[in-house]
Formats: sequence, structure tokens, C-alpha cells
Amino acid sequence: MVAAVVFDLGKVLIDWDPRYLYRRRFGADEAAMEEFLSSVCSMTWHTRCDAGVPMAENVRDLAARHPDKADLIRAWDEEWPAMFAGTIPGSVELLEKLHERGTPLFAITNYPADKWPHGLSLFPFLGHFRDVLVSGIEKLAKPDPEIFRRACDRFGIRPETSLFIDDLAANVAAAAALGFETHHFRGADGLRADLMARGLI
Repeated sequence: MVAAVVFDLGKVLIDWDPRYLYRRRFGADEAAMEEFLSSVCSMTWHTRCDAGVPMAENVRDLAARHPDKADLIRAWDEEWPAMFAGTIPGSVELLEKLHERGTPLFAITNYPADKWPHGLSLFPFLGHFRDVLVSGIEKLAKPDPEIFRRACDRFGIRPETSLFIDDLAANVAAAAALGFETHHFRGADGLRADLMARGLI
């Protein structure tokens, strides 16, 4: 029986993608944009921010290695809000349904510490969570098992009676290995069906 639901945020509830920003910079040259996002401002590089490195420092170090792309790299920090396109269709409605039923709601998010205040101001539904564990603040990012253990201690939940929802298979696998019930998010329709099957909505 599920007694608590733990959400990931990005690409589950929040529509975040660097491409929203860099399409403005690269225009129709999609291939050049993808090359930049895979070889310069890659997710591996960005994950350092998720694990606690200040974004300004991470950007400065990368720009020093790629001076010809310094302006594009600085945009990652300076134009951060442009990477957001609102919410994932249907997902927040499901969060609202769980909230209305009194389900204890929590979140574990890989998110830079220095950008978290922006997220809180942009998405009022984050107030439905009793607590949110932010990787950049903790200096510990998914899928490290320790972040799930820390969340259980802080939230006062047990893995075996908690449902963890994430879009990344590695994060889902890490939670499952610790005993969580899990849902690999691929869209709101699939999540709705799972929540209904579990009697949560």
C-alpha cells in the first residue's frame, strides 16, 4: 500500500529543456545546436551544478576552455528562465488530485541550488509538497542511492510504502533497488493509469 508519493520535477511536472533557449541562438541550424549541447554545454557538464557546484563557477570554467563559445556558455546562466516552457501536460492535474485526496507528497529533484528560488517563484504547485530535497543544496544528485536514503530520513517515509516517479531509467532503478515502488514516467496518461490502478486517484 502506497502511503506517500515522491515526484521528480524536471520532465515529469516541469517542462525544462536547454533547447528552448538555444534554438533562439542557433536559429534553423539544429545540427549545430545539438553539437554544442552534446560537446560543450552537455548534461554531464550541467550535472556538476546539480551536485552542488555554483553555476557561475561551472560556466566560468567551461568558458575558459571554449573562449570562442563563451557568450553561448554564459547564456546557460544568464538566460536560465528561457529553458522553461511551463508544465508537462496533464501531470500537474494529477498532482492536484493527489493533493486533494490528502496524499503526502514529496519531491527529489536534480536542480542547481542557486536557481532553486527561481523555480519556487515560477511554479506555485510546488507548495503542495510537504518537503523537497534539492540536489544542488544537498550536494548530492540522483541516481546516487544516498540521496534516496537522505530523503527517507528527512521526509519520514519508508521506501516500501512510497511511490517514486521519475523520467530517467537510472533514477527509477536506483530507487527500486532500495525498495521503493516506482513509476518510469513517459507521459501523464501512463501515470494516470498507474495511480488509478493503485487506488491513489
